[in-house]
Formats: sequence, C-alpha cells, structure tokens
Amino acid sequence: MKAIAYYASLPIDDPKSLQDIELPEPVAGPRDLLVEVRAISVNPVDTKVRQNVQPEGGAAKVLGWDVAGVVKAVGSDVSLFKVGDRVFYAGSIARAGGNSELHTVDERIVGHMPKSLDFAAAAALPLTAITAWELLFERLQISQEPADKGQSLLIVGAAGGVGSILTQLARQLTGLKVIGSASREQTQAWVRELGAHAVVDHSQPLSAELQRIGAGQVTHVASLTQTDAHLDQLVEALAPQGKLALIDDPKSLDVTKLKRKSLSLHWEFMYTRSLFETADMQEQHVLLNRVAELIDAGTLKTTVGEHFGQINAANLRRAHALLESGKARGKIVLEGF
Repeated sequence: MKAIAYYASLPIDDPKSLQDIELPEPVAGPRDLLVEVRAISVNPVDTKVRQNVQPEGGAAKVLGWDVAGVVKAVGSDVSLFKVGDRVFYAGSIARAGGNSELHTVDERIVGHMPKSLDFAAAAALPLTAITAWELLFERLQISQEPADKGQSLLIVGAAGGVGSILTQLARQLTGLKVIGSASREQTQAWVRELGAHAVVDHSQPLSAELQRIGAGQVTHVASLTQTDAHLDQLVEALAPQGKLALIDDPKSLDVTKLKRKSLSLHWEFMYTRSLFETADMQEQHVLLNRVAELIDAGTLKTTVGEHFGQINAANLRRAHALLESGKARGKIVLEGF
C-alpha cells in the first residue's frame, strides 16, 4: 500500500523529511477496524513528532492522527462497526499513523462520520474536537447548559485547529462569555465568525486587551499556544479561584505563580485514553458520535482552513511547513491517493 513516512528527523524543506513509500497492508487485531483512508488532516503533533522522534532501527515512521474513511474489515471482537461504515477518528500516538492507504485503529476511539460532510471536511474534526471537548467539559468541568452563571472563557490561540472547534463548543453548548485571541485581522475575523463574543490580540498584553473590551478578569482560560510566554498575563487575567487549562508543551512553567489566587491547572492530552487503554477509553467513541450529531444538526461546523489536494509527500511537506510557520487558520486537509 502507499504511505508517506520518514526515516530521520529532518527540516521540512529537505525532500527526505517526508517520502512516498510502499508498505505491507496492516492486519486488524481483535478490536481493530481496518480502514480505507479517504482523507486526512495535519496537526501540530505531526510536526513535533517528525522533528523530535527518530524512527527505531531504520524503519519508516508513518505520521497522521486524523482520518476519515470506510471500514474495509473488522477484528474478531468488534461490536460497534461493520464493513462499509464511514468513520472518522484521531487514532493512537502509540501506533502507526494514518498517512497510508489502509490503517488499523481500535474501535473504541472511532466515531461514525457526520452524514452531512464529505471525507475531507470530516477529517478536519476528530483530534481537535476530542481535545476541545475534553478540555472544556472534563478538565475545566464546564456545564453543558446555556444558563449564564457569570463565567467567562479566554481562548488563547482561538483561530487554530483546537481553538476553532473550542470556540464553537463554548458558544453553542455553554453559558460562558467566550473571548478568543488572535493576532491578525484575518484570523480575528475567523474567530468572530465561529461565535466568539469578543476578540483580543494576544500579541498585546492580555490584561490590557481584556480591559479594552470591558471584560475585566475571566474565570477560565484555555491556553492553546505559547503558555510559557503568556503565563504572567494569564495569571493576571484570571479571577481568584479561576481555572487554567493548556495543551501545549512549555519548556518550563512556574506554577507557584498560581498560588496567590488559588488558581488550578489542568492539562489536556487527548491521547491519554488510548495510550493507557483507560477503563473509559470508549468515551472517545461516544464523544465523536455526539460531535457528528451536532455537525449534522448545524450546531457545529467543520473547521477546514485549506485543502492541500492529494495525499502525497510533497503536499504533506507543504502542510507541515505552513503549520511550522504559525500562520495556519483552521485545519489543513488532504484527500485521496
């Protein structure tokens, strides 16, 4: 089967950083689906793994943790899906990625694809939807009801992949006042379109920006990028006993700065359930099915930013380069081999 992989961590402008290769077809385990991959999207985790994880023993390493496709075969213990089902999922970071014609995945972290979307639009959703959902409802423990409880959420990096779906979830399913941050006119317009009540510029001091829009302090912060650079501003922006959630990988974080206000810190990593095969691993199946229902109802919309064409090494290198530039808006998708 066709696949895109790398053999050594190289800069993305090197043609060997991602290569078109051929691999044997995978075989589904007892709880696995064998999926015919129709579309994929690209996430920052792809670039981080490519840059920092050297393949073992000279083997090819396949990336890709967002897939939309069709079930081609099922394992002996599969009960949630059948051959021919259209599915979408983010997969497991402990297994080979989905940048290949065929891919195996545990059924417990797979959802039925939204009926109203094509494969490319569906592929933009799983990783970011799971991350945003778990951050909002499980880490920050925000109630799924529209009642205004005087709570507010500042989303730092609201125009990115996770921010694009988190902004919608917070606006559509909660009573939060949603404030998104973006630093360019184009991305600020995108965040408003997604439903943010207000938009601030995170290239400026955040407390001053919140004062500018009349928001004062916020009760919750979702810091999706450059948490270490923004930490002092985030602590200042948070009301006493507020909650800070993050998804990025700061080199260091002085959490003692949170003590004076009794702020709580929450880390979201959507691969935890699949990595440790937690008892509630199947919650990601339930979650993705719920997201599909919300998409089909028109409550949420896909967050495709750009379609980069066919799934091949050249187009994936372009996608990685755009992500590494920090200028991506929404999700980058690729479709078909």
